[in-house]
Amino acid sequence: MDIQTFGGFRGFWHSFRKNALGMVGLTMLLISFIVAITASWIAPYDPYATVKVNIEDIYAKPSAAHWFGTDDAGGDVLTNFIYGSRVSLIVGFFATFISVFIGGTIGIVAGYFGGKVENILMRFTDIILVIPNLPLAVVMVALTKPSLVNIIIVIGVLGWTGTARLVRSQTLTVKERKFVLRARAIGSGGFHIIRQHILPLVLPLMIANTVLVISLAILEESTLSFLGLADPTTISWGQMLNFAFSRGGVSAGAWWALLAPGLGIVWVVLGCTLLGQGLEQVLNPRLETHHLSIGRGMIARRGRELS
Repeated sequence: MDIQTFGGFRGFWHSFRKNALGMVGLTMLLISFIVAITASWIAPYDPYATVKVNIEDIYAKPSAAHWFGTDDAGGDVLTNFIYGSRVSLIVGFFATFISVFIGGTIGIVAGYFGGKVENILMRFTDIILVIPNLPLAVVMVALTKPSLVNIIIVIGVLGWTGTARLVRSQTLTVKERKFVLRARAIGSGGFHIIRQHILPLVLPLMIANTVLVISLAILEESTLSFLGLADPTTISWGQMLNFAFSRGGVSAGAWWALLAPGLGIVWVVLGCTLLGQGLEQVLNPRLETHHLSIGRGMIARRGRELS
């Protein structure tokens, strides 16, 4: 890392740490990552171990032995909750990378080249956009073998449309700036301009949008798992909810089997949302003030004009 890059990162961190929402969201996500990474050390039990279960162990209330109670199989809910964070985060992040890559590429190409290229790409985007994601994802996952990889691919392939439209609109603005026009005038190629001039200015917006897309991917994974389309050999928060609803947890009054995975989903989604809003405010300072608002600089300038 060179000095200029380090200085830019230090300046960004200096601005970002002043953003309360962003810091809260970052802290929440860091806690989630730490729990997921250290699951095998902090979990009180092994969720994949074969143990003899007595009838009184099924949906047992929270106790000293099981802080979050037990589920329909007599398993420790806290252990499943900790291990379930791994699957939810893996699906959320990897599916988001696929979505952002596809949407960012389509948005930049459509916004920069325009004409027939833009019409074809954006009409295709509109077609995918009007199709409800969840029913299509259910059909695609049901037609394939329910597995972690398939769920990641399906969510990633279906979740790029919003990113494409957002990146296209930003590219249309950037390509009209003077430095881009000068680059064209001296004979720079289209892909050179995209790589050297368009992408660096569009990338901050893509980064902020990426964090928000992660929350949507986690919600969609939880929904698919809740509908019984998850890999049965893995533990996720959505699968925990599915088992609690379909195996008598609600009728047994086992609220602890629903509360833990539900709070986990809300925690991560809220953390991603807060972090995304914080990043957007730092990377796009125009959001902080409206063009009709009166800032400190404007008041000082008006005071000098009147004096």
